[in-house]
Amino acid sequence: MHNVSRAVFLGSLTLLLAGLMPAQEKRASPHETISAKVGAHTITIEYGRPYKKGRKIFGGLEPFGKVWRTGADEATTFTTTGDLMVGSLHVPAGTYGLFTLPTEKGWTLILNKTAKQWGAFKYDEKMDLGRTPLTMTHAATPLEQLTISIEPAAGGKGILKIAWDDRAGTAEIMAH
Repeated sequence: MHNVSRAVFLGSLTLLLAGLMPAQEKRASPHETISAKVGAHTITIEYGRPYKKGRKIFGGLEPFGKVWRTGADEATTFTTTGDLMVGSLHVPAGTYGLFTLPTEKGWTLILNKTAKQWGAFKYDEKMDLGRTPLTMTHAATPLEQLTISIEPAAGGKGILKIAWDDRAGTAEIMAH
């Protein structure tokens, strides 16, 4: 009887705890983590990768002149193990929220000191580490899924690239 009571207790406890845990929602956008070495430092970016799905992205789903979380779900995070220059912005070692500000003329990359936040809903400009312009290009063929990459280059340099739909923004990264 003791084993039956224990089994009933453990089964009941499992059901109770399962009811208290938040249900895992199926995400519409897959999440990805990318890492690359730039000089001696490792840069890691975690982000949700939304799909275009026939929508007008910039100037539509993502309005011009409004800070964008640069991904889906949680804010995209940018982590560096050492001090870097990203474009004209000095970035100390640490983890930051990565946002962009798309406009019709170009994008601005924003690194925010509040790394863990949901989307850009609680984004606070006062917490920005800083901003730097991205060099923009237009793609001949629209890219269906948001893609962020870091391309290492010689001399402790690299290129950060954010591409989606018919646009891509890049910034040079330089290790200190």
